[in-house]
Amino acid sequence: MAHPSQLGFQDAASPVMEELLHFHDHALMIVFLISTLVLYIIVAMVSTRLTNMYILDSQEIEIIWTILPAIILILIALPSLRILYLMDEINNPHLTVKAIGHQWYWSYEYTDYQEIAFDSYMVPTQDLAPGQFRLLEVDHRMVVPTEAPVRVLVTAEDVLHSWAVPALGVKMDAVPGRLNQTAFIASRPGVFYGQCSEICGANHSFMPIVVEAVPLKYFQDWSTLMLEDA
Repeated sequence: MAHPSQLGFQDAASPVMEELLHFHDHALMIVFLISTLVLYIIVAMVSTRLTNMYILDSQEIEIIWTILPAIILILIALPSLRILYLMDEINNPHLTVKAIGHQWYWSYEYTDYQEIAFDSYMVPTQDLAPGQFRLLEVDHRMVVPTEAPVRVLVTAEDVLHSWAVPALGVKMDAVPGRLNQTAFIASRPGVFYGQCSEICGANHSFMPIVVEAVPLKYFQDWSTLMLEDA
């Protein structure tokens, strides 16, 4: 999760998020090289006597500034399209969870288990236990197994919401009357925090998302316990 004075991204907890971080570094390097080149040209123009100020045209320069931007755009577009298709690809999910946005909480339905469904409310500040995070903790976490494809069906009951967990690299709009889907694979156990990322009313900032990724054995124990309590 995020920590004080953090400048970069959260630690990646899914293969897609790792790809996004690599693409960010790739694009940032291109931006750095372009900025350095532009700065060099500006300094060179200011610090010289402008010996070529009377040149009206140059075929070589025009070829360079036509072909070079095209190459740069291709170097950015190809990995970007690859990640775009990776984010939309959902193959044989091992678990499907339906996330429903409400004003102002989330509810989850495990479609593979008819009896597992619950609401997830933010824990008020006065009820927090030592070590818990203000405005991020919930009373019921969404529990998923690690190293398994998880499909999340996202919708809303009232207004627009958005189900987003940065560490997992997922963000999907929750639209009333529409069922969107996204997927992720939690590559390691942990607790990953997110929030509604669409302004949805007065308490928009008080509907956090908590995904707890656990090994398969512990997920089976959790699901058995939830079925017994149903």
